[in-house]
Amino acid sequence: MKKLIIATKNQGKAKEFAALFSPLGYEFLTMLDLEDAKDVEETGTTFEANAILKAEALCEQFNTMVIADDSGLIIDALDGRPGVYSARYAGEAKSDEANIDKVLAELEDVPAEERTARFYCALAIAAPGKETMTVAGTVEGIITSARQGENGFGYDPIFYVPSLERTMAQLQSSEKNAISHRANALKNLQAELHHFS
Repeated sequence: MKKLIIATKNQGKAKEFAALFSPLGYEFLTMLDLEDAKDVEETGTTFEANAILKAEALCEQFNTMVIADDSGLIIDALDGRPGVYSARYAGEAKSDEANIDKVLAELEDVPAEERTARFYCALAIAAPGKETMTVAGTVEGIITSARQGENGFGYDPIFYVPSLERTMAQLQSSEKNAISHRANALKNLQAELHHFS
């Protein structure tokens, strides 16, 4: 089995990575499995920069291949916010509910046709002795005016996917994994993994 570390403590993300990576024959650990994993400060101004910071720090610490992601919500009417601050948009406590409330409040007077948005995911892959590489994936949607659905995490309850006529939180995980920004980034990563194995 090929080993790798997924640089996340987010159980929702860990599950999505597991579903996408297990079929490729990888055995992996997340930061929830590694007691001494460094907490890497996300000081980058882009998703790519933050993903690289995390991947390289953990690759150096554990001397093994690491995949790190940084992802978030980009809302056109908010000039791209919350962007790289998606997880802590409403404050350092990183509350999904508070973040959603803040976005809905900021979009209160914005008509439906101007509520276009996308989820963006940058993945960085770092391995000992190799040059770190990044890939990205997106999924387009519209921000709803109220929460819909119980599945997923983060901004999923207010992110409506027009092609499926449901929010991300109304999708089964298999449906979400087929179209999500993370899935699209992973597809792009799969094409590049041969450089690292």
